[in-house]
Amino acid sequence: MMDTKEKERIQQAFREKIDYDEIMNCTRCGFCLPSCPTYVETGHDEVHSPRGRIALMKGVVDGDIEPSEEVKRSIDLCLGCRACETACPSGVKFGRLLEQARDAIYQSNNQSLPVKLLRGVFFENLFPYQNRMIGLTGLLGVYQRSGMQKLAQKTGVMNLFPESMRTMEKVLPQVPKRKEMKNRPRHLRPLSEQKKKVAFFSGCLMDTIFMGTNDATTKLLQYAGCEIVVPEKQACCGALHGHSGEVNQAKEMAKRNIEAFEEAEVDYIITNAGGCGAFLVEYDHLLKDDPEWKERADTFAKKIKDITSVLVELEFHKLPLELPVQIVTYQDSCHLKNGQKTFMEPRTLLQSIDNVDYVEMKDASRCCGSAGIYNIVQSEMSMQILDYKMEQAQKTKAKTIVTANPGCLLQMKLGIEREGLSDQMDAVHIVDYLLEAYEKANGIVASEPVHA
Repeated sequence: MMDTKEKERIQQAFREKIDYDEIMNCTRCGFCLPSCPTYVETGHDEVHSPRGRIALMKGVVDGDIEPSEEVKRSIDLCLGCRACETACPSGVKFGRLLEQARDAIYQSNNQSLPVKLLRGVFFENLFPYQNRMIGLTGLLGVYQRSGMQKLAQKTGVMNLFPESMRTMEKVLPQVPKRKEMKNRPRHLRPLSEQKKKVAFFSGCLMDTIFMGTNDATTKLLQYAGCEIVVPEKQACCGALHGHSGEVNQAKEMAKRNIEAFEEAEVDYIITNAGGCGAFLVEYDHLLKDDPEWKERADTFAKKIKDITSVLVELEFHKLPLELPVQIVTYQDSCHLKNGQKTFMEPRTLLQSIDNVDYVEMKDASRCCGSAGIYNIVQSEMSMQILDYKMEQAQKTKAKTIVTANPGCLLQMKLGIEREGLSDQMDAVHIVDYLLEAYEKANGIVASEPVHA
């Protein structure tokens, strides 16, 4: 329970950090309600709706509501999917209000020692350092390749963990060897007539656990006619920090990335993870109060482009693409759709593949329940949301669920495993799917990226 001093600290932090003008932009019309997964899944509980959360924020700022555990619970249960922003006729930037509220709570809250240690390990000592990410994921690779994973599953050791974590452990991709993760290309030439020069934001998880998808991304860009620069000094995008109340650390990583990419004179900065892209494109807002960085952040943000957007711009969908006969459906990345406003491009690409029958999933743009680390810290609600998503996916009769974000990909694989559908259905990142389609149609044997 919060004591009086703690409540006073949090309330003062709300007054200092919350954009009150943005709160007042909300007209309480309720258009956001049907779009909010937690509102729907809690049986239409207003406390867990965007409108309800804004009312709580306003109440705390005004002093009409105490910053209680119930208020914290409402803020924590939000997925941060930003579907409410797309639905809002007044254009309320709810995602920014959510980050401000979490910043106020977590930077002013007397957290327990275990929570402080956990947040310190991940937010301060792991994600900002790619070498440490490589080291940790390298250990995961050893666990997978050495037989320890099979032994842990066979002996029942994994039963000590929650069900969602046990299932997630099964569906994690095979992690590359440490040497492979450290030996990454920094400059690649186009494999057709050059149309653009781009920089690639490789990310932290994407360039370790999902390294194969990053390789597929650069290969697609090469086929599409792009020269590619991959700045070595880039860092984690800072999204997990920003969404979890660690805004100061998010700002530091933003500055590192801006500096790293300024040296590359490119047309675009390409991302292949919806969550990363949506945060990168708002660096201008993140650093708006910093005179030294504001203009630089604005220049950086304007160059951010999702891989699907640049492929459509370069008319990749008009090239030969082919796969075996199958039905495919698409699960939107919330932040790709609601943050980067990228909706039609993935569908355009999928619908252009010969032999593939694209079937739109009902509520394809409703969050799958992954939401960064949400499926770990809010497992019950996450699984409730995932159950609904899998019900809609099965109705499409699709063999493949395509996604555009690593968290979504793992969540959909988890859903497939939970439903016992592993022999009937698979989930795949869109760039892996498109690369297979292009190379099959053009008779190309898969190979490593071609370095400059």
